Amino acid sequence: MYNRERHYSAAHQYFALKNNRISRGMGRIRHRHLTWEFDVVPTPLSRNYRVRIDYHEDDKPRILVVSPDLTTLAEGRPLPHVYSEDPVRLCLYRPGKSEWSSRMLIVNTIVPWVYLWFFYFEEWLLTNEWKGGGEHPPKVDHDERS
Repeated sequence: MYNRERHYSAAHQYFALKNNRISRGMGRIRHRHLTWEFDVVPTPLSRNYRVRIDYHEDDKPRILVVSPDLTTLAEGRPLPHVYSEDPVRLCLYRPGKSEWSSRMLIVNTIVPWVYLWFFYFEEWLLTNEWKGGGEHPPKVDHDERS
C-alpha cells in the first residue's frame, strides 16, 4: 500500500531515475545528495537539451541546464520562467504551494515538468509568449537555494 508519509531518500530517487526511460542518464549519490544528468528532447523535432538535477534530501531539487546555452538561443531576450540565467536554473513549480515534496518521486514529477518546460520554451523562442503558465519567479543569485 502507498504510504503518503514516506519520504524518498536520495538513493530511492536515484534508482527511480535510473530505471525510467524518460530520464536515462548518469548520476551519483554522495552524503544524501543526488546529482543526475540526462538528455531531454521534448518533441521529435526538438533539439537535445542536457539537464542536471541536484537534490539533497533536506531541500528541493534544483534543475540546471547544462547545454545548450539558452541565453544564446534567446538572442538577448531575458529567459522566461527561470530562477537564474547563470547558470540557467528552471522554475517548474511553486515551492510555497506544496506542489512538490520529498514524498514524491522526481522521475514522476520533476522530469515530466522539465520536458514540458522545454516544450513551452521552444514555443516561446518562436512567439515570444510564455504559454507554460505558472507564476514567474524573481531572479535569484546562483548561490541562493529555494
